Amino acid sequence: MELRTVGRSGLQVSVLGLGCNNFGSRIDEDAARSVVEASLDAGVTFFDTSDSYGGGRSEEYLGRALAGRRDDVVIATKFGSRVGEGPYDAGASRKHLVAACEASLRRLGTGYIDLYYQHFPDPKTPVEETLETLDALVRAGKVRYAASSNFAGWQVAEAEHVARERATTRFVASQSQWSLLQRGVEAEVVPACAAYHVAVVPFFPLASGLLTGKYERGKPPPEGTRLAASPRFAQVANDTTFDTLDRLTVIGEKSGRSLLELAIGWLSAQPVVPSVLVGATKPEQVEANAAAAQVALSAEEVAAVSEATSPGTAS
Repeated sequence: MELRTVGRSGLQVSVLGLGCNNFGSRIDEDAARSVVEASLDAGVTFFDTSDSYGGGRSEEYLGRALAGRRDDVVIATKFGSRVGEGPYDAGASRKHLVAACEASLRRLGTGYIDLYYQHFPDPKTPVEETLETLDALVRAGKVRYAASSNFAGWQVAEAEHVARERATTRFVASQSQWSLLQRGVEAEVVPACAAYHVAVVPFFPLASGLLTGKYERGKPPPEGTRLAASPRFAQVANDTTFDTLDRLTVIGEKSGRSLLELAIGWLSAQPVVPSVLVGATKPEQVEANAAAAQVALSAEEVAAVSEATSPGTAS
């Protein structure tokens, strides 16, 4: 599988990354291990988790599944989400960040984290405090690279300028929700990241499965799917969404592409994207995602998909 460089850094990751948010919540450890093994077999080297996924079980499951393969992979995890009821169990302060890093290292069973994300902005903590603490963790060898997640464009720019002024480690990537059905990130975050050579790592690229073709207009979601038990289904699976899916289906039929190939291929064609994070609960899903990630869309296909999914496009 193709490897790409993350922003202005020397870190390389597979163009398809495995999102491990299902571990410990939707699937147990045995199922998680099967998904990880299928990913490794498919050439995936990039594994993304968080200290908040599955109450910490995601990190534990991932760490044990990768035992003996640590040097062959890139592990990304996150800090900042609430992980307990105490006043210091969330945020990006030095106090919480140092403790969160140590806890993640223990759960992952590793001596270092390759890519460490601030999961959400923390309005209570100055960004310079967070960056200086991350810099200390990098210098201590516990973190290799730092990144942000769910940041606005101005926050990406602020963090970059603070890092330059204080000569600390900088954020080399920003993780954002980005898909053919959710393109708001292109207004400010993508331009800001492009300007500062910060990579954008998309999550939820398949829009909870809507871009896989498993959902149909006017029909309830299939049992076992992410949206089956979600009150969000009626909100996201509306006529506007299915009109967009219809337009994409027409494009796919002309070029012999599936919705999955269009969804992953379009994102991987964006210059700021080194890897597309896709979650999975079964090895077969990993195999399908990996096959789709091997498809390179032509410039004409990318343009057609962009036009078909642009906000305000009529059916």
